[in-house]
Amino acid sequence: MSRLIRGDEGKEMDAGSTGEHAPLLLPLSSSAVVSHLKACQNLAASHSQDAFREYLKVLDDALSVEMDGAESNQAQEELAEVQRLFRQNRDELERYFCGYLSEGFVKFKKRELQTNVGGAEDEDQLSLVDNEDLEETIAISSITQRADAFFAEPLWALNQRFAVLNGGEHVTEATNPASPIQFCESLRKALKLLPLDPKVKQLAYKVYDDELIKIIQSISEEINQYLGHQGVLPHLKYSVPSGQAPASALQGGEEAPDTASPVEQLAAELSSSQPNPNLPPEEYQNSLVQAIRGLQNQMVGATSTLPPGGVMVSSSDLMGALQALQSTGAPEDIGAQGQVIPLDVSQIVERLHAQLKTEENDGAVEKNDMQTIDLVGMLFEYMLNDENLPDSIKALLSYLHTPFLKIAFIDPGFFEAAEHPARVLLNNLAEAGANWVSDDGSAQYDMYNKIKDIVNRILHEFDNDVKFITELLLEFSSYTKNIVRRQELMERRATEKAQGEEKLREVKLKVNEEVRGRTEGKELPSAVLLFLLQPWSDFLSFALLRYGDKSDKWGKALAVVDDVLWCVEPKDNPADKTRQLEIHDDLISAVLNGFETIGYDQIKGNKLIDALSSLIKLAMQSKKAEPAPAPMRDKLERIAAEKAGSKEIRAENSTPEESQMVESLKMIEFGTWFEFEGGKRLKVAWYNARTSHYMLVDQMGKRVDMMSGLNLARQMISSKTKIISGSSKPFFERALENIFQKLNEKAELAKPGDHLNETS
Repeated sequence: MSRLIRGDEGKEMDAGSTGEHAPLLLPLSSSAVVSHLKACQNLAASHSQDAFREYLKVLDDALSVEMDGAESNQAQEELAEVQRLFRQNRDELERYFCGYLSEGFVKFKKRELQTNVGGAEDEDQLSLVDNEDLEETIAISSITQRADAFFAEPLWALNQRFAVLNGGEHVTEATNPASPIQFCESLRKALKLLPLDPKVKQLAYKVYDDELIKIIQSISEEINQYLGHQGVLPHLKYSVPSGQAPASALQGGEEAPDTASPVEQLAAELSSSQPNPNLPPEEYQNSLVQAIRGLQNQMVGATSTLPPGGVMVSSSDLMGALQALQSTGAPEDIGAQGQVIPLDVSQIVERLHAQLKTEENDGAVEKNDMQTIDLVGMLFEYMLNDENLPDSIKALLSYLHTPFLKIAFIDPGFFEAAEHPARVLLNNLAEAGANWVSDDGSAQYDMYNKIKDIVNRILHEFDNDVKFITELLLEFSSYTKNIVRRQELMERRATEKAQGEEKLREVKLKVNEEVRGRTEGKELPSAVLLFLLQPWSDFLSFALLRYGDKSDKWGKALAVVDDVLWCVEPKDNPADKTRQLEIHDDLISAVLNGFETIGYDQIKGNKLIDALSSLIKLAMQSKKAEPAPAPMRDKLERIAAEKAGSKEIRAENSTPEESQMVESLKMIEFGTWFEFEGGKRLKVAWYNARTSHYMLVDQMGKRVDMMSGLNLARQMISSKTKIISGSSKPFFERALENIFQKLNEKAELAKPGDHLNETS
């Protein structure tokens, strides 16, 4: 069985695997592998070059200390000669060290890298080396073991990521070009440039022991970060070591750091058991699993109770019973949407015990196995109550309970690894069901049948090989990825079109507000109202949309409105009459140009211009024209308001409850799903805050409606529409949070003190 990736505290999850295979991923192209290896090589070279220079300085100081403590002049002179050699050959040593290290990446690409401690090909050869080489081998072994132990997590992650670059073949510290042994081997080869006695070599390795810890920390962290950002196992998580490294075996007479007391360790364990939502998602999910396990242990006895004469059920018996349940519990063909009855998860344990009894195993299930059964049961119970999922999808996915319980027994990484293929598949199936299947019986992209096909295949074809789940995951992910691309494209086009329409709507609203603001409270003739609210409003919209509200065109178009309103008012002052006469021709010319710009009907335009001229002349005679009748004015203003898209705002008054709901709706995010009467689901793809309109798209990304906030609020108040309580978190994380919360509540109720109070 293939080795599976995990994203937690660094514990390898290996269910019977020998570790011969790396995580199953799509292969990288040769050019991508070369590019990544060069980048990693450059990172390693950059760090190691600076670190090696620092190492030589520290070694020089160490030689000076040794010289000061030398027992004789001869020993002092010998050390001085060694110091001189190091100083003279500083650049050459650095070049050789970095060269050997970089060569490891080239060998890795050719799959020729296999570095063993001290350069020996295998353990049998250790008996053939002389004492000097053996001491050197032991020193290197001590250094690498300390570094490997302290940096187990990032080095494990490096092995996994380099395995991807290695075409999926397993990578160990011996074949990892950035592992501690490669640095030690490069140093061993570089030191051959100088004639050094065993004591000096021991000193050189002793100094390098401390320096290597610094190098490995920076290099492993940066290479992991680089490869993760490049998409090589991007969600693989590990914990970076903190605190003091374990004492080196090369340090004579030094004591290891004090360890925490049992009480302190217990306190640390208790505090660490509380999930921290601020952790990265993978680490947070793993902490949830650990906390759930802790709560299960807290509420269940240390051992399972055996019936009289009973035996403990073995794992193989459990797997056999589960296989039988999977076969007998799977319907021959799961029906169409709305015809599937959800599996009763609560009866699974009873059926499991019944199956075990038929196999003459009237015994108890191990505590850990029972906890796994309970945990999988709670996972699927949460799914059946998840409001985010349509009922038809809940019913479908409920039949995965027994196969997924098998997976939990086959591979413990199912719960511990956030990127376990079975977990990712369940997340993807749930998300696809929520996105493209509705409770009204509709399903976009034939998604219901696609999910049904996956469930049927798992029920009838899944045996004990998780690789089959991985294949289904790749197939389903490829299918949904194409759908997402199509949906996003359609949604983007719909949004762009809606934004254009809304921009025009905003322009018309502004124009309507400008005109209404100038005409409000004034008694005006019908011709003036018709001119301002219809053709001239269209010209104002054109000028604002084309040139903007800071433009000269917009200013002059508004000035025409002001001039018309001023000119049709009766004039008694001779100066006003003179000005009225002066601007008449320019005003009529501006109106004519405006009509031509928007292509207004020439006959209607000439009639309006003649009517305006007559009204201006009447005003010059100090006579007031008859104002428009109230019904006519109301009709003109209503038509203009509807054209501007402000019908609801002006014509309807909202109640306090409706106003509050409208304000609440302004806080929702794009992507929020609504379920309407009958079960149809629509998503808010875009919202215009100024016009208070929501663009709703269906599950294909196709625009269905441009609904006003008030209309949407009224539907929600009348319970015809509801927000689906979705979450950006994957299904599995939501489920773990829910399980932890419920178990935590039970644990609080079951505190020992509470039982004492009850019985006293």
